[in-house]
Amino acid sequence: MEAATCKKEMVIEIPVDVVQREAESVAGQFAKRARIPGFRPGHAPPSIVRRHFRDDIRSEVAQALIPRFFQTKVKDQKWEIVGQPRFEDLKFEDDQPLTCKATFEIYPDFELKSYKDLEVDETPAEVTDADVDKAVEELREAAATFEVVTDRPAIDDDQVTVSYRGQDTASPSSQPTEAKEAVILVGGKQTVEAFTENLRGARTGEVKEFPVTYPADYPQKQLAGKTYSYRVDVQSIKKKVVPAGDDELAKSVSEFSTLQELRAKLRHDLTENAKRQAELATKQKLAEKLLEAHTFPVPQMLVEAQMDRKIERTLGQLLAQGIDPRETQVDWRKIREDSRPEAEKEVRTALLLNRVAESEKIELTEEEVDDVIREMAKERHITAAELKTRLTRDGKLDTLRYTRRNQKALDFIYRNAKINRKSA
Repeated sequence: MEAATCKKEMVIEIPVDVVQREAESVAGQFAKRARIPGFRPGHAPPSIVRRHFRDDIRSEVAQALIPRFFQTKVKDQKWEIVGQPRFEDLKFEDDQPLTCKATFEIYPDFELKSYKDLEVDETPAEVTDADVDKAVEELREAAATFEVVTDRPAIDDDQVTVSYRGQDTASPSSQPTEAKEAVILVGGKQTVEAFTENLRGARTGEVKEFPVTYPADYPQKQLAGKTYSYRVDVQSIKKKVVPAGDDELAKSVSEFSTLQELRAKLRHDLTENAKRQAELATKQKLAEKLLEAHTFPVPQMLVEAQMDRKIERTLGQLLAQGIDPRETQVDWRKIREDSRPEAEKEVRTALLLNRVAESEKIELTEEEVDDVIREMAKERHITAAELKTRLTRDGKLDTLRYTRRNQKALDFIYRNAKINRKSA
């Protein structure tokens, strides 16, 4: 193994007599089904069969023997292979040993140092009245409704329903961008500033014409860096109506009859969440301590796979927001490569936790796997059976098991750590 990597190279040499026996066996199989002009099926002489199917026989011999001898040598060295090896430089000559070079990566062999009694500080977050007030305000905002107004112009936080047509000023003959009954939130974080500025003060029935210059990094690729001239017809204005923070709010958003009961439940939930967040932060500190105590190379194949997963998660988040990643001005190759240091750190942590799980004989039962799948399925609004089928089909069920087992290993480290709990 190279000093700073898990990469290895191995020359495989298969003795002549072994190659010849395998070639005879393969040739015999070909002879049984060979169709050669001038001979009945299966009755052609072996010498003719070997000559007629020489390349096919050699290919099958190599495919049969090389992996077998490779696995034997790997087993002798007590190596655990990551992924599949790459075989190259094949030399297959008559009456000569068959040789080739195998390039592959192995899991690192390292000494697991102490992982019990690690000492860290934990500062539980305090839930204040202000936190509860904020939670109530969020419920009020979530319960807000919009009512049509006709006696005033649009102001911030109003929903304005419009139909619009926009034309690229640099390309008047290009396809315009159009929408009917589009809803625009005046002053909204996601609203293009030019729309907010021109619709603020507008009245129902009014027509607004104005240019919009989009930034170069605008998410919609077809608009990025361009200036469009818009004609916008204001169809209706709706004002935001936020309910009062009282007993009626409690009844409408929960099973409680009074605001006092609702606040008590919110405080309980916030406290439990604060505990979970504090525990997660402490576990992260413990993982960092474990990393600091161990230095070893990691298989780049695992790092590359982790980088791919990180990109997949990012793309999934964009799609969930209704953004087509192909339409964004983003250098995905650079984003992926920039994630390498973090991906390598995550792989190293996973390998450490896996070793802890092995040391403590921590296992994951099928019931625990099913519990995790049920929770994931609930979040995705599909059945557990459907999700399990997908995970199995995509080969991700083992990854789920591996990840959850590592989480149990980190839980074990947390339970056996010396945690200094301090006041906030």
